[in-house]
Amino acid sequence: MARVVGNILPHGGQLVNRVLRGALREAALERAGSFPQVQLTRMATSDLEMIAVGAFSPLPGFMTKEDYDSVIDTMRLSNGLPWTIPVTLPVDDETAAGLEEGQEVALWDGDRLMGMMTIAEKFPADKEREAREVYRTTEEAHPGVARLYRHGNWLLGGEVFLLNGPKKVEFPELQHEPAQTRRMFAARGWRRIVAFQTRNPIHRAHEYIQKTALEIVDGLFLHPLVGETKIDDIPADVRIESYQTILRDYYPADRVLLGVFPAAMRYAGPREAIFHAIARKNYGCTHFIVGRDHAGVGNYYGTYDAHDIFDEFEPGELGITPLFFDYTFFCKKCGAVVSAKTCPHSKENWVYLSGTQVREMLERGEMLPEEFTRPEVSKVLMEGVQAKRQEG
Repeated sequence: MARVVGNILPHGGQLVNRVLRGALREAALERAGSFPQVQLTRMATSDLEMIAVGAFSPLPGFMTKEDYDSVIDTMRLSNGLPWTIPVTLPVDDETAAGLEEGQEVALWDGDRLMGMMTIAEKFPADKEREAREVYRTTEEAHPGVARLYRHGNWLLGGEVFLLNGPKKVEFPELQHEPAQTRRMFAARGWRRIVAFQTRNPIHRAHEYIQKTALEIVDGLFLHPLVGETKIDDIPADVRIESYQTILRDYYPADRVLLGVFPAAMRYAGPREAIFHAIARKNYGCTHFIVGRDHAGVGNYYGTYDAHDIFDEFEPGELGITPLFFDYTFFCKKCGAVVSAKTCPHSKENWVYLSGTQVREMLERGEMLPEEFTRPEVSKVLMEGVQAKRQEG
Protein backbone atom coordinates (compact mmCIF):
# COMPACT_ATOMS: atom_id res chain seq x y z
CA MET A 1 0.00 0.00 0.00
CA ALA A 2 1.18 3.52 -0.79
CA ARG A 3 1.67 6.16 1.88
CA VAL A 4 -1.32 8.51 1.92
CA VAL A 5 -0.58 12.04 0.77
CA GLY A 6 -3.19 14.81 0.90
CA ASN A 7 -6.09 15.96 3.04
CA ILE A 8 -8.69 13.35 2.12
CA LEU A 9 -8.30 9.62 2.69
CA PRO A 10 -8.66 7.31 -0.31
CA HIS A 11 -11.79 5.17 -0.49
CA GLY A 12 -11.40 2.46 2.11
CA GLY A 13 -8.58 4.34 3.86
CA GLN A 14 -5.53 3.15 1.88
CA LEU A 15 -4.30 4.02 -1.59
CA VAL A 16 -3.76 0.77 -3.46
CA ASN A 17 -0.46 0.28 -5.30
CA ARG A 18 -0.20 -2.86 -7.42
CA VAL A 19 2.56 -1.65 -9.74
CA LEU A 20 5.71 -3.75 -9.65
CA ARG A 21 9.03 -2.00 -10.26
CA GLY A 22 12.74 -2.78 -10.21
CA ALA A 23 13.93 -6.25 -9.24
CA LEU A 24 10.42 -7.40 -8.26
CA ARG A 25 9.16 -6.51 -11.72
CA GLU A 26 12.08 -8.25 -13.45
CA ALA A 27 11.49 -11.42 -11.47
CA ALA A 28 7.74 -11.30 -12.15
CA LEU A 29 8.32 -10.79 -15.89
CA GLU A 30 10.49 -13.90 -15.98
CA ARG A 31 7.92 -15.98 -14.10
CA ALA A 32 4.94 -14.67 -16.08
CA GLY A 33 6.47 -15.87 -19.32
CA SER A 34 5.45 -19.42 -18.46
CA PHE A 35 1.93 -18.58 -17.21
CA PRO A 36 -1.26 -19.30 -19.19
CA GLN A 37 -2.19 -16.22 -21.19
CA VAL A 38 -5.40 -14.24 -20.78
CA GLN A 39 -6.21 -11.60 -23.39
CA LEU A 40 -7.70 -8.42 -21.93
CA THR A 41 -10.65 -6.60 -23.45
CA ARG A 42 -10.08 -2.93 -24.11
CA MET A 43 -12.02 -2.01 -20.97
CA ALA A 44 -10.17 -4.58 -18.83
CA THR A 45 -6.88 -3.10 -20.05
CA SER A 46 -7.78 0.31 -18.68
CA ASP A 47 -9.35 -1.22 -15.55
CA LEU A 48 -6.11 -3.09 -14.81
CA GLU A 49 -4.17 0.17 -14.96
CA MET A 50 -6.75 2.00 -12.82
CA ILE A 51 -6.66 -0.75 -10.18
CA ALA A 52 -2.86 -0.87 -10.10
CA VAL A 53 -2.28 2.89 -9.64
CA GLY A 54 -4.96 3.17 -6.95
CA ALA A 55 -7.63 5.05 -8.88
CA PHE A 56 -10.06 2.24 -8.04
CA SER A 57 -9.00 1.89 -4.39
CA PRO A 58 -9.76 -0.21 -2.41
CA LEU A 59 -9.88 -2.83 -5.19
CA PRO A 60 -6.63 -4.87 -5.29
CA GLY A 61 -7.81 -6.72 -8.39
CA PHE A 62 -10.81 -7.79 -10.41
CA MET A 63 -13.93 -8.58 -8.39
CA THR A 64 -14.79 -12.01 -7.07
CA LYS A 65 -18.40 -13.24 -7.13
CA GLU A 66 -19.28 -12.02 -3.65
CA ASP A 67 -18.30 -8.44 -4.50
CA TYR A 68 -19.77 -8.70 -8.01
CA ASP A 69 -23.17 -9.77 -6.67
CA SER A 70 -23.09 -7.26 -3.84
CA VAL A 71 -22.26 -4.33 -6.13
CA ILE A 72 -25.01 -5.24 -8.58
CA ASP A 73 -27.67 -5.73 -5.89
CA THR A 74 -26.72 -3.21 -3.17
CA MET A 75 -24.26 -0.72 -4.73
CA ARG A 76 -21.76 -1.80 -2.09
CA LEU A 77 -18.80 -4.13 -1.84
CA SER A 78 -19.36 -7.21 0.29
CA ASN A 79 -17.76 -5.39 3.25
CA GLY A 80 -20.42 -2.65 3.01
CA LEU A 81 -18.25 0.04 1.41
CA PRO A 82 -20.13 2.04 -1.26
CA TRP A 83 -19.26 0.93 -4.80
CA THR A 84 -21.62 1.08 -7.77
CA ILE A 85 -19.97 -0.44 -10.87
CA PRO A 86 -18.71 -4.03 -11.30
CA VAL A 87 -15.01 -4.11 -12.23
CA THR A 88 -14.54 -7.54 -13.76
CA LEU A 89 -12.28 -9.55 -16.04
CA PRO A 90 -14.37 -11.34 -18.70
CA VAL A 91 -13.06 -14.32 -20.69
CA ASP A 92 -14.66 -16.54 -23.31
CA ASP A 93 -15.76 -20.15 -22.76
CA GLU A 94 -12.62 -21.67 -24.29
CA THR A 95 -10.24 -19.60 -22.17
CA ALA A 96 -12.25 -20.24 -19.00
CA ALA A 97 -12.25 -24.00 -19.60
CA GLY A 98 -8.47 -24.06 -19.50
CA LEU A 99 -8.08 -22.16 -16.24
CA GLU A 100 -8.40 -23.19 -12.61
CA GLU A 101 -8.84 -21.31 -9.36
CA GLY A 102 -5.53 -20.74 -7.56
CA GLN A 103 -3.68 -20.57 -10.88
CA GLU A 104 -1.42 -17.65 -11.84
CA VAL A 105 -2.07 -16.15 -15.28
CA ALA A 106 -0.41 -13.54 -17.46
CA LEU A 107 -2.60 -10.65 -18.60
CA TRP A 108 -1.96 -9.57 -22.18
CA ASP A 109 -3.04 -6.58 -24.23
CA GLY A 110 -2.58 -8.00 -27.72
CA ASP A 111 1.14 -8.80 -27.96
CA ARG A 112 2.06 -6.83 -24.84
CA LEU A 113 2.33 -8.44 -21.41
CA MET A 114 0.65 -6.01 -19.01
CA GLY A 115 0.27 -7.85 -15.74
CA MET A 116 -0.27 -11.00 -13.75
CA MET A 117 -3.10 -12.31 -11.64
CA THR A 118 -3.82 -15.11 -9.21
CA ILE A 119 -7.27 -16.50 -9.97
CA ALA A 120 -9.19 -16.49 -6.69
CA GLU A 121 -12.44 -17.38 -8.40
CA LYS A 122 -13.88 -18.29 -11.80
CA PHE A 123 -17.61 -17.75 -12.15
CA PRO A 124 -20.26 -17.11 -14.81
CA ALA A 125 -21.27 -13.57 -15.64
CA ASP A 126 -24.90 -12.68 -15.01
CA LYS A 127 -25.14 -10.31 -17.95
CA GLU A 128 -28.87 -9.66 -18.06
CA ARG A 129 -29.04 -8.95 -14.34
CA GLU A 130 -25.96 -6.73 -14.51
CA ALA A 131 -27.44 -4.81 -17.43
CA ARG A 132 -30.82 -4.38 -15.74
CA GLU A 133 -29.46 -3.21 -12.39
CA VAL A 134 -26.36 -1.25 -13.40
CA TYR A 135 -27.45 0.25 -16.72
CA ARG A 136 -31.21 0.19 -15.99
CA THR A 137 -31.89 -1.44 -19.34
CA THR A 138 -31.26 -4.70 -21.16
CA GLU A 139 -31.43 -3.05 -24.59
CA GLU A 140 -28.40 -3.58 -26.80
CA ALA A 141 -28.92 -0.08 -28.22
CA HIS A 142 -27.29 1.10 -25.00
CA PRO A 143 -23.50 1.16 -25.69
CA GLY A 144 -22.60 -0.11 -22.21
CA VAL A 145 -25.03 -3.00 -22.44
CA ALA A 146 -23.90 -3.85 -25.97
CA ARG A 147 -20.29 -4.05 -24.79
CA LEU A 148 -21.31 -6.17 -21.78
CA TYR A 149 -23.09 -8.65 -24.07
CA ARG A 150 -20.08 -8.80 -26.43
CA HIS A 151 -17.72 -9.80 -23.63
CA GLY A 152 -17.05 -13.40 -22.57
CA ASN A 153 -19.49 -15.37 -20.45
CA TRP A 154 -17.03 -16.08 -17.62
CA LEU A 155 -15.40 -13.76 -15.08
CA LEU A 156 -12.05 -14.15 -13.34
CA GLY A 157 -11.69 -12.59 -9.91
CA GLY A 158 -8.44 -12.08 -8.02
CA GLU A 159 -5.59 -9.75 -7.12
CA VAL A 160 -3.41 -8.30 -9.87
CA PHE A 161 -0.01 -6.75 -10.42
CA LEU A 162 0.86 -4.36 -13.25
CA LEU A 163 4.17 -5.11 -14.98
CA ASN A 164 3.94 -2.85 -18.01
CA GLY A 165 1.71 0.09 -18.82
CA PRO A 166 -0.62 0.09 -21.83
CA LYS A 167 0.81 -0.31 -25.30
CA LYS A 168 -0.39 3.15 -26.28
CA VAL A 169 -0.22 5.86 -23.62
CA GLU A 170 -2.52 8.77 -24.39
CA PHE A 171 -1.13 12.21 -23.47
CA PRO A 172 1.79 11.04 -21.27
CA GLU A 173 2.47 14.59 -20.07
CA LEU A 174 -1.04 14.67 -18.57
CA GLN A 175 -0.95 11.20 -17.00
CA HIS A 176 -1.01 11.88 -13.26
CA GLU A 177 -1.51 8.91 -10.95
CA PRO A 178 -3.43 9.40 -7.68
CA ALA A 179 -0.28 9.48 -5.55
CA GLN A 180 1.10 12.15 -7.89
CA THR A 181 -1.99 14.37 -7.93
CA ARG A 182 -2.11 14.25 -4.14
CA ARG A 183 1.47 15.56 -4.04
CA MET A 184 0.70 18.16 -6.69
CA PHE A 185 -2.31 19.46 -4.77
CA ALA A 186 -0.25 19.62 -1.57
CA ALA A 187 2.60 21.46 -3.32
CA ARG A 188 0.09 24.08 -4.50
CA GLY A 189 -1.30 24.46 -1.00
CA TRP A 190 -4.76 23.29 -2.10
CA ARG A 191 -6.89 21.83 0.69
CA ARG A 192 -10.25 21.87 -1.11
CA ILE A 193 -10.12 20.52 -4.68
CA VAL A 194 -13.08 20.13 -7.02
CA ALA A 195 -12.94 17.58 -9.85
CA PHE A 196 -14.75 17.94 -13.16
CA GLN A 197 -15.34 14.79 -15.20
CA THR A 198 -15.99 15.16 -18.90
CA ARG A 199 -15.89 13.23 -22.14
CA ASN A 200 -17.02 16.29 -24.14
CA PRO A 201 -15.39 19.60 -25.12
CA ILE A 202 -15.82 22.47 -22.67
CA HIS A 203 -18.52 24.93 -23.64
CA ARG A 204 -19.71 28.05 -21.84
CA ALA A 205 -22.08 26.15 -19.57
CA HIS A 206 -19.20 23.97 -18.37
CA GLU A 207 -17.05 27.05 -17.87
CA TYR A 208 -19.81 28.66 -15.78
CA ILE A 209 -20.15 25.55 -13.61
CA GLN A 210 -16.40 25.15 -13.11
CA LYS A 211 -15.82 28.79 -12.21
CA THR A 212 -18.80 28.81 -9.86
CA ALA A 213 -17.29 25.82 -8.08
CA LEU A 214 -13.88 27.53 -8.01
CA GLU A 215 -15.41 30.27 -5.87
CA ILE A 216 -15.69 27.87 -2.92
CA VAL A 217 -12.56 25.70 -3.33
CA ASP A 218 -8.83 26.21 -3.75
CA GLY A 219 -8.31 24.44 -7.04
CA LEU A 220 -10.00 22.77 -10.01
CA PHE A 221 -8.88 19.36 -11.25
CA LEU A 222 -10.08 19.19 -14.86
CA HIS A 223 -10.03 15.45 -15.50
CA PRO A 224 -11.33 14.43 -18.93
CA LEU A 225 -11.87 10.75 -19.62
CA VAL A 226 -9.68 9.49 -22.47
CA GLY A 227 -10.36 5.74 -22.29
CA GLU A 228 -12.79 3.84 -24.48
CA THR A 229 -15.81 5.93 -25.57
CA LYS A 230 -18.53 5.73 -28.23
CA ILE A 231 -17.34 5.92 -31.80
CA ASP A 232 -19.27 9.16 -32.41
CA ASP A 233 -17.82 11.03 -29.40
CA ILE A 234 -15.38 13.87 -30.19
CA PRO A 235 -11.87 12.30 -30.45
CA ALA A 236 -9.78 12.61 -27.29
CA ASP A 237 -6.89 14.51 -28.90
CA VAL A 238 -9.28 17.15 -30.26
CA ARG A 239 -10.94 17.49 -26.87
CA ILE A 240 -7.60 17.86 -25.06
CA GLU A 241 -6.51 20.62 -27.46
CA SER A 242 -9.79 22.43 -26.81
CA TYR A 243 -9.26 22.19 -23.03
CA GLN A 244 -5.73 23.56 -23.31
CA THR A 245 -6.96 26.42 -25.49
CA ILE A 246 -9.62 27.60 -23.06
CA LEU A 247 -7.45 27.09 -19.97
CA ARG A 248 -4.65 29.18 -21.47
CA ASP A 249 -6.76 32.29 -21.97
CA TYR A 250 -9.70 32.13 -19.56
CA TYR A 251 -8.67 30.35 -16.35
CA PRO A 252 -6.20 31.29 -13.58
CA ALA A 253 -3.19 29.05 -14.23
CA ASP A 254 -2.37 28.69 -10.53
CA ARG A 255 -5.82 27.36 -9.67
CA VAL A 256 -6.33 24.67 -12.33
CA LEU A 257 -4.66 21.32 -12.98
CA LEU A 258 -5.38 19.44 -16.19
CA GLY A 259 -4.94 15.67 -16.15
CA VAL A 260 -6.38 12.75 -18.08
CA PHE A 261 -8.50 9.90 -16.72
CA PRO A 262 -7.59 6.72 -18.66
CA ALA A 263 -10.70 4.82 -17.58
CA ALA A 264 -13.27 3.45 -20.02
CA MET A 265 -16.65 5.15 -20.27
CA ARG A 266 -19.47 2.90 -19.09
CA TYR A 267 -22.44 5.24 -19.87
CA ALA A 268 -24.07 3.93 -16.70
CA GLY A 269 -25.63 7.26 -15.74
CA PRO A 270 -26.40 7.58 -12.01
CA ARG A 271 -24.24 4.65 -10.91
CA GLU A 272 -21.33 6.01 -12.90
CA ALA A 273 -21.69 9.40 -11.23
CA ILE A 274 -20.95 7.74 -7.89
CA PHE A 275 -18.16 5.68 -9.49
CA HIS A 276 -16.55 8.81 -10.94
CA ALA A 277 -16.83 10.63 -7.62
CA ILE A 278 -15.13 7.80 -5.71
CA ALA A 279 -12.29 7.65 -8.25
CA ARG A 280 -11.68 11.41 -7.92
CA LYS A 281 -11.67 11.03 -4.13
CA ASN A 282 -8.80 8.58 -4.66
CA TYR A 283 -6.99 11.21 -6.71
CA GLY A 284 -7.24 13.51 -3.67
CA CYS A 285 -10.28 15.64 -4.54
CA THR A 286 -12.64 16.81 -1.81
CA HIS A 287 -15.51 17.93 -4.08
CA PHE A 288 -17.00 16.57 -7.31
CA ILE A 289 -19.20 18.35 -9.85
CA VAL A 290 -22.31 16.45 -10.87
CA GLY A 291 -24.11 18.03 -13.78
CA ARG A 292 -27.23 17.25 -15.73
CA ASP A 293 -27.51 13.62 -16.91
CA HIS A 294 -24.00 12.76 -15.76
CA ALA A 295 -22.53 9.83 -17.76
CA GLY A 296 -25.85 9.42 -19.51
CA VAL A 297 -26.62 8.31 -23.03
CA GLY A 298 -29.81 8.45 -25.10
CA ASN A 299 -32.96 8.63 -22.98
CA TYR A 300 -32.10 5.88 -20.52
CA TYR A 301 -31.84 8.10 -17.44
CA GLY A 302 -33.80 10.98 -15.99
CA THR A 303 -32.23 14.44 -16.19
CA TYR A 304 -31.36 14.52 -12.48
CA ASP A 305 -31.15 10.82 -11.63
CA ALA A 306 -27.39 11.28 -11.17
CA HIS A 307 -28.14 13.83 -8.44
CA ASP A 308 -30.79 11.78 -6.71
CA ILE A 309 -28.65 8.64 -6.38
CA PHE A 310 -26.39 10.40 -3.89
CA ASP A 311 -29.37 10.46 -1.49
CA GLU A 312 -29.18 6.66 -1.33
CA PHE A 313 -26.03 6.95 0.78
CA GLU A 314 -25.66 8.40 4.26
CA PRO A 315 -24.13 11.90 4.54
CA GLY A 316 -20.35 11.56 4.61
CA GLU A 317 -20.43 7.89 3.61
CA LEU A 318 -18.89 8.51 0.20
CA GLY A 319 -16.21 10.77 1.67
CA ILE A 320 -16.41 13.36 -1.11
CA THR A 321 -18.79 16.32 -1.41
CA PRO A 322 -20.96 16.40 -4.56
CA LEU A 323 -21.77 19.78 -6.07
CA PHE A 324 -25.03 19.58 -8.00
CA PHE A 325 -25.67 21.88 -10.95
CA ASP A 326 -28.91 22.39 -12.83
CA TYR A 327 -29.33 22.71 -16.59
CA THR A 328 -27.06 25.58 -17.69
CA PHE A 329 -27.18 27.68 -20.88
CA PHE A 330 -26.80 31.16 -22.37
CA CYS A 331 -29.94 33.30 -22.08
CA LYS A 332 -30.31 36.12 -24.59
CA LYS A 333 -32.49 38.18 -22.23
CA CYS A 334 -30.18 37.70 -19.25
CA GLY A 335 -27.21 38.35 -21.52
CA ALA A 336 -25.19 35.74 -19.66
CA VAL A 337 -24.74 32.07 -18.93
CA VAL A 338 -27.32 31.08 -16.31
CA SER A 339 -29.10 27.99 -15.08
CA ALA A 340 -32.68 26.82 -14.84
CA LYS A 341 -32.47 27.76 -11.15
CA THR A 342 -31.61 31.40 -11.85
CA CYS A 343 -33.16 32.32 -15.20
CA PRO A 344 -36.80 33.54 -15.25
CA HIS A 345 -37.13 33.64 -19.05
CA SER A 346 -38.74 31.23 -21.50
CA LYS A 347 -36.84 28.64 -23.51
CA GLU A 348 -37.13 30.74 -26.67
CA ASN A 349 -34.35 32.90 -25.20
CA TRP A 350 -32.01 30.02 -24.42
CA VAL A 351 -29.06 29.07 -26.62
CA TYR A 352 -28.21 25.39 -26.26
CA LEU A 353 -27.16 22.56 -28.55
CA SER A 354 -27.36 18.80 -28.16
CA GLY A 355 -24.26 16.68 -28.63
CA THR A 356 -25.67 15.49 -31.95
CA GLN A 357 -26.21 19.08 -33.15
CA VAL A 358 -22.66 19.99 -32.16
CA ARG A 359 -21.16 17.04 -34.04
CA GLU A 360 -23.27 17.74 -37.13
CA MET A 361 -22.23 21.41 -37.25
CA LEU A 362 -18.56 20.57 -36.80
CA GLU A 363 -18.72 17.89 -39.50
CA ARG A 364 -20.24 20.46 -41.87
CA GLY A 365 -17.34 22.82 -41.10
CA GLU A 366 -19.53 25.33 -39.25
CA MET A 367 -18.42 27.37 -36.26
CA LEU A 368 -20.53 26.89 -33.15
CA PRO A 369 -22.50 29.90 -31.83
CA GLU A 370 -20.42 32.21 -29.63
CA GLU A 371 -23.12 31.99 -26.97
CA PHE A 372 -22.53 28.23 -26.82
CA THR A 373 -18.73 28.08 -26.79
CA ARG A 374 -15.82 30.45 -27.18
CA PRO A 375 -14.65 31.02 -30.77
CA GLU A 376 -11.14 29.75 -30.01
CA VAL A 377 -12.59 26.46 -28.80
CA SER A 378 -15.00 26.24 -31.71
CA LYS A 379 -12.14 26.69 -34.17
CA VAL A 380 -10.10 23.90 -32.56
CA LEU A 381 -13.07 21.55 -32.60
CA MET A 382 -14.10 22.31 -36.16
CA GLU A 383 -10.59 21.92 -37.56
CA GLY A 384 -9.98 18.77 -35.49
CA VAL A 385 -13.21 17.07 -36.58
CA GLN A 386 -12.62 18.06 -40.21
CA ALA A 387 -9.10 16.62 -40.08
CA LYS A 388 -10.40 13.35 -38.61
CA ARG A 389 -13.00 13.11 -41.39
CA GLN A 390 -10.32 13.53 -44.04
CA GLU A 391 -8.16 10.86 -42.38
CA GLY A 392 -11.15 8.49 -42.34
